[in-house]
Amino acid sequence: MIPERIRWAVDVVAPQPAERLLEIGCGPGVAAELVCARLTRGHLLATDRSPVAVTRTTNRNRAAVSSGRLAVRQVALNDLDLVDGELDKAFCVNVNLFWVGSAQRELQLLGRALRSGGRLFILYGADGPTGSDRITPKVAEACRTAGFADVETLSADHGIGVTAQAP
Repeated sequence: MIPERIRWAVDVVAPQPAERLLEIGCGPGVAAELVCARLTRGHLLATDRSPVAVTRTTNRNRAAVSSGRLAVRQVALNDLDLVDGELDKAFCVNVNLFWVGSAQRELQLLGRALRSGGRLFILYGADGPTGSDRITPKVAEACRTAGFADVETLSADHGIGVTAQAP
């Protein structure tokens, strides 16, 4: 079963067939599965700090890995080596890093890795223990401080979050 928050998040990200995407904190690989189903020439790099999550994502998405649409890496975001402007979109679902601390280093890294006009999506399930009034203002302000533009907060039945445009 695919959680509704994951379906909602992937619909919000709306991956296009040829886009280059980054997923931060891929967990068991459910979002990666849904994203890769929409890619034809595009590519998703799914990352997680957990070796268990990386194994689960790889196993769940073997066909996407074999086809070259998906790469899975065990790495913390601030240790990720990305080329400037290589990504069209970056996203995460239920990653606390962006609202429990400043995450300025990580946001700056993402701002450089996203092409000019690329989008960042920091999303959370609406059924979590912390409401949008605590999460989205902090995340939105952190994005603005890191130089992102067109910062918007999102709220729906299955999720909340922030989306922002890379400089």
